[in-house]
Amino acid sequence: MDLFTSLKVSASGLTAQRTRMDVISSNLANVNTTRTPEGGPYKKKSPVFTATPAGGFSDVLKSHIANNTREVKVTEIVEDNREPRMVFDPSHPDANSDGYVAMPNVNLMEEMVDMLSATRAYEANVTAIANSKSMAQRALDIGGR
Repeated sequence: MDLFTSLKVSASGLTAQRTRMDVISSNLANVNTTRTPEGGPYKKKSPVFTATPAGGFSDVLKSHIANNTREVKVTEIVEDNREPRMVFDPSHPDANSDGYVAMPNVNLMEEMVDMLSATRAYEANVTAIANSKSMAQRALDIGGR
């Protein structure tokens, strides 16, 4: 794999993880949202990642790399179809006749674990980019001697 392909793969990972963190942030920000423009409580959202072939440096390498090297793309953001949590709070303006409020299906602990996972994946991609740059620099240093 050439330098540019490795950078492209890592950059796609950075973009995907940034999108993932944005979606998780939205979920966390709406953990108590009981009214949405669509009606009802906020529904948890999740990004869907897809592996796509990564382009190469030359035509000969491109066909070989396309079969083996993949980059990640966010193809869509889907809503979770789980039922909302029902919380007893008769004083809430959105409470039903039995005193229960439909709360978002967002689990705070799951979101925090997902955020930590996305952060670690982002850091791994930054490290991969730094290592690729370092190897390229060392190759240039060797060639200059």
